[in-house]
Amino acid sequence: MVNFAIKTVINGLALWIAAWAVPGITFGDDMGTANTVLTVAIVALIFGVVNALVRPIAALLSLPFIILTLGLFIFILNAAMLQLTSWLAGVFNLAFHVDEFFWDAIWGALIITFVSLLLGFLKTDD
Repeated sequence: MVNFAIKTVINGLALWIAAWAVPGITFGDDMGTANTVLTVAIVALIFGVVNALVRPIAALLSLPFIILTLGLFIFILNAAMLQLTSWLAGVFNLAFHVDEFFWDAIWGALIITFVSLLLGFLKTDD
């Protein structure tokens, strides 16, 4: 349970940094700090659930493309998971949106992967 909470915080920070760095990824305007933090936390939970449930199935179905591109298709898969998170956030009326799949979602997925990798090195495996 603690490991899931740490991963959720790491995902939240990675999503927040991606929204700061990529103009097409937004967490809403003029919501206030408390509402923004709450939105980031809920979106991080949604992102974690999507990555835990949907991503393994999508990776299995796209395995030929992953092999054919020597693993580069993983970035497209990560961008699709980010776009799915954006859609689910809209379903739950959360102020999180990814504008375009091709540029915004792919750049956001690259940033989220990189930040999660760096922050993942900091956590301990107790």
